[in-house]
Formats: sequence, structure tokens, C-alpha cells
Amino acid sequence: MSSNVVRYRITSILSKNINNRRRFFNSDVVSGASKKEPIIASQSIMSDLPAAAAAAAAEEEAAVAQNAERKSPLRFLTYGIVGALTGATAAAGYATYAYTSDEIEEKTKYLRESVKYAIADDASAVEKYQKLLYSAAMTVPSKAVELYLDLRRLVEDHVRGFTEPTSDKLLPDLHPAEQHVFTLVLDLNETLLFSDWKRDRGWRTFKRPGVDAFLDHMAKFYEIVVFSDQLNMYVDPVCERLDKNNCIRYRLSRGATRYQDGKHYRDLSKLNRDPKKILYVSGHAFESSLQPENCVPIKPYKLEEDDTALLDLIPFLEYVARNSPADIRAVLQSYDRKDIAKEFLERSKDYQRRMQEQRKQQTRFWRK
Repeated sequence: MSSNVVRYRITSILSKNINNRRRFFNSDVVSGASKKEPIIASQSIMSDLPAAAAAAAAEEEAAVAQNAERKSPLRFLTYGIVGALTGATAAAGYATYAYTSDEIEEKTKYLRESVKYAIADDASAVEKYQKLLYSAAMTVPSKAVELYLDLRRLVEDHVRGFTEPTSDKLLPDLHPAEQHVFTLVLDLNETLLFSDWKRDRGWRTFKRPGVDAFLDHMAKFYEIVVFSDQLNMYVDPVCERLDKNNCIRYRLSRGATRYQDGKHYRDLSKLNRDPKKILYVSGHAFESSLQPENCVPIKPYKLEEDDTALLDLIPFLEYVARNSPADIRAVLQSYDRKDIAKEFLERSKDYQRRMQEQRKQQTRFWRK
């Protein structure tokens, strides 16, 4: 019995030692494995970092490509709209420069009427569909042309108020008893007077020598009209002081001129007078009138004290008024833009010389 107890105790002690050793080794293995796990985990993480970055970059590139694909149709549409507007603007600018409103309206008549196709009742469904598509496609350009024409007419009407004369008939109708009377149109500056400005005294206006006698004498033969490119606030007071005897019937200022190429021109065709009976006297006649065939040039007045240009012109103007040529334009053309006063004086002397020779010949003939 005792031997069995001793044997049991020895066996239990040995089993405990063996278990302790197994626990020791197992703990070392486990502890070693646990110590190595962070290292292994860290290595795996370090190896996975480039792959994650590449995946993120790939996702970003895919997102950018997707956004580009989404934006490309919108960008194409934007470029298309900008190109269409640019082309339409260029076409409108060229048409405005090259053609008048009436010409454009005539050239685009078929285009604007193309949207008004009348579809016959007996037309097939295909024909109706085709005509409907064609009409719809032509609606936009047709409306654009109509809008352009409306805007252009509006702008031209607005501009015409500044460039065209205020009326197509600048003067009232001539009295029936004066239908034979010629119209003498006189410029103001450097023709009848001269305006000068100096710092110490400002503006001053000087009458041309002989202007009073000229107006008084010409009023007996002509309908006198002053036509200036100055404003009426200047023309009216100057003419009131210049014309004490009311020889000037009508005064026309800048509003009656035609603005063209940066200058104000006198359009004599708007005077409501027969162009065969209009004379335009000016120091800058051919440069300021649209009808050079009616111009009577005269030396510009520049404050010369010995100036006699107006008085020298009286014989020619009186001759025209007394003889009433059928067309004054033919008479003026014969002078070929020369100094009419001097040329008329030479012609008068030559005419008197020839008349004297004829009289001498007649006298000799009768004496024989």
C-alpha cells in the first residue's frame, strides 16, 4: 500500500515537470511569434503602400477622364456657339459695308419666304414631313435676317437724323409770280464775313468789304439765301447784324446740311428750287457743295483790306439775272472753274471790241 502511494507521488511530480516544460516552450514560441507578428505586419503594410497609391491615382485619373468626357460635349457646344456668333457678326458687318438695306432685303427674300411653305392637302405624309422639317430648319436663319434688317433700319433712321437735311424741301414753294427769279445761295464764313479768335479778345466777326452794297444790289434781281454749316445759334444773330435791310430771305444752318465723309455739305437739290436757276457763291464752293455744276467760286476772305471780290462779281450776276439763261449750269461750265469775275470781264471786253469792229465795218459799208 505504501509503495503504491510513493509510486503515485513520483508519477505526479514527473508529469508536473513535463507540463511545466511544455508550457515554457510553448510560451517561448508564442512569445516569439507574437514578437515577430508586428514585424511581419509592418512589412506587409510597407509592401502594400505603393499599390494603394497607384490605386488612388488610377481612381483619380478615372474621375478626371470621366469629368473630361462629361465636359467635352459642353465644351464643343460652347465653341460651336462662339464660332456661329463670330461668323454671324462677320457676315453682318460685311453685309452692312457692302450692301444697302434694300439690296439685302431683295437678296434674302427667298430665304425669308421659305418658312411660309403651304403644304397641299393631297401631299403624302413623307412630303409633309420633309416640308415641315425644312421649314423648321429655315426658321432660325430667317428670323435672324429679319432681326438684322429691323435693327439696321432702326439704326439708319437714327443716324439719318444727324446726317441728312432736316427736310426734303428746305425752302417754301416759290411764288408763281417769281418763277423766273434765280436763287442766289451765299456761304457765310470767308465769303460774306470772317470770324477770328484771339486770346486777349476772344471771338470777333469782320464784314467783307463791299458786302452791304453787294446784298442791296443783288436783292433787286435774286432770291438771296444764306447757307452755312454753322449752328443756327451763330447764323441767326450774325445775319441779323449783317443784314440791316432784310435783303436775305432765308437762312439755312447746319441742320440743313448733309453730313458725309466727316464734312457738312450743302445739298442744293433739297432747296425746293429749279436746279437750272441756282447759283452757289462761296470761298470754298467746290469743297462744300454736292452740286459743283451750280458753284460760283470766289476768293476766300482772310481780312484783306483791299479785297473787292464781291463787288467784282456783281457784273456777272447782274448779267445772268437780266438775260435769264435757260440753264445756268451750262453757263458756269463754260468758265471751267476759273475766276468768273475776271473771265467775265475779259469776255465783256472782247465782246465790246468785236461789237465796235462790226460797227466800224457797217459804217464803212454805208459810206461806200
